[in-house]
Amino acid sequence: MFVRNDMTVDARILKEAASLRDAGHAVTIMAITRPDAPREIERDLRDGFDIVRVPLPRWRHWWRWFRLPSRLWSMLKSRSIHAREGERMDGLDWLAMWRFGTLGWARAAAMEAGIADVYHGHDLTGLPAALFARRLHNPGAKLVYDSHELYVDSAATVGRPPWAVNWLIRREREWSSEVDALVTVSDGLADLLRKRLGIETITVVHNCPPRPTGPLERTNLVRDTLGLPDDARVVIYTGGLRAGRGVEELARAMLEPGLEAVHLAFLGFGPLAGDVEAIEADPRYGGRVHLLQPVSPLEVVSWVSSTDVAGMAIQATNRSYELSTPNKMFEAFAAGVPVAGSDFPGFRTIVRDNPEGPLGELFDPTSPASIGAAIRRILELPRAEYDAMASRARSAAIERWNWETESAKLVALYGRLAGA
Repeated sequence: MFVRNDMTVDARILKEAASLRDAGHAVTIMAITRPDAPREIERDLRDGFDIVRVPLPRWRHWWRWFRLPSRLWSMLKSRSIHAREGERMDGLDWLAMWRFGTLGWARAAAMEAGIADVYHGHDLTGLPAALFARRLHNPGAKLVYDSHELYVDSAATVGRPPWAVNWLIRREREWSSEVDALVTVSDGLADLLRKRLGIETITVVHNCPPRPTGPLERTNLVRDTLGLPDDARVVIYTGGLRAGRGVEELARAMLEPGLEAVHLAFLGFGPLAGDVEAIEADPRYGGRVHLLQPVSPLEVVSWVSSTDVAGMAIQATNRSYELSTPNKMFEAFAAGVPVAGSDFPGFRTIVRDNPEGPLGELFDPTSPASIGAAIRRILELPRAEYDAMASRARSAAIERWNWETESAKLVALYGRLAGA
């Protein structure tokens, strides 16, 4: 497997590797070195499979010198020319990152990888490494593309110059023409990728947590950590604090009528952590918004189980978000907590159209009033009705939305690919 991150918190890939290990496959994950680690190959045996970390190439220094003359030239021209030149350099910087950073690492990781029966590229940033490794070590091996998101429509590409994005769209089609199997995370993404890449058979493996076992044991982790009374109502946000995830919109919903006593806890990290801290200090919220320290992915369900509603105000800033079925939704089900989520196709099919009854409420993610109203509808349910909704969520996790169910599809795919 090839992934362009350091494999310290990527729960999906660790779960995939563990499931394939348990099915009898020998698994190696090729990753990048951690930021605080020496720039050298690092080998790590973890839970019965190998993680090999390969340093990213050093390319930024010489690239800064290469682009300096163009920047100086643009400073001497008119403002309109400067703006066009700025866009051009932004696109060139991004393509340089791809050509020398991502593809440079892909070649280095492919060199370091050995002979395998299957080469598995995670996301579009990992696919070329898997492709290079197959060409180098075993042209008869199978190639898997595991598209965790619509990369060319994701936050990583939105706002880039169209000509630069078109280069990447062409590369994805070119690389995908050689894959033997495509894996993705939702039916919506599968439908779009099927049309875009011309691959008919796609295996959908939703990013669910392990199946809950035993009776639901609610913790009081959030209230105890924040010093809240046991009867305080708490909405929780889990995951990356990033643009497009509805961080500000969810916080503003806490100012809506009927939610004056409700607390909102953010459990995660990311570039918007400072924004959450500013909201914490805003007197309008009366100390009801809190930023918790991030926890291990394995602990998230326990923390969610100590709250009343899981809030997910994902914005339609790109197609990948709009078609997502985020793992935080499935974690909420495992915790037995109703979901208040964006009225997008993935949420709608799973939350609203659940055969036994709804697992939460949906809202317009651009409207704090709509978000607040959905949260209020859950919190104002009579106790018996709230408990029934929470029980349905937990049952959905046990019976359908769990990693054991989803990973079986991945294991079956590998059985076919590897002839095992």
